[in-house]
This record gives sequence, C-alpha cells and structure tokens, in this order.
Amino acid sequence: MTRIVNLNKARKARAKQAAKDAAIANMAKYGRPRAEREAEEAREALDAARLDGHKRDDA
Repeated sequence: MTRIVNLNKARKARAKQAAKDAAIANMAKYGRPRAEREAEEAREALDAARLDGHKRDDA
C-alpha cells in the first residue's frame, strides 16, 4: 500500500529545509553567532567604562 502525502505539508517542509540550508550557508559565509557578537560588544562597553572611570577631571 502507498503512503498518503499531503502535498501542502511536503511543499512547506521542503521550503523550510531550503531556508535552513541557506541560513547555515550565510552563517558560515558572514559571521559569528549573535551571542558572540553581543558578548564582544558588552566587553568593549565594560572596557570603555573602566577607561572613563580612570580619567582625571582637569576642569
């Protein structure tokens, strides 16, 4: 006996997989994960705040 396939679900699943493949290719091509970027931005902000904290007021 053959298996009944809902063509709409199959089409949507195929499109979803294609989008996922494109996303993986773009991640490999363009960059770092979001968490890594945000961690670096937070580190830079902390370094800038530390540097500003050590400045002298010569007003």
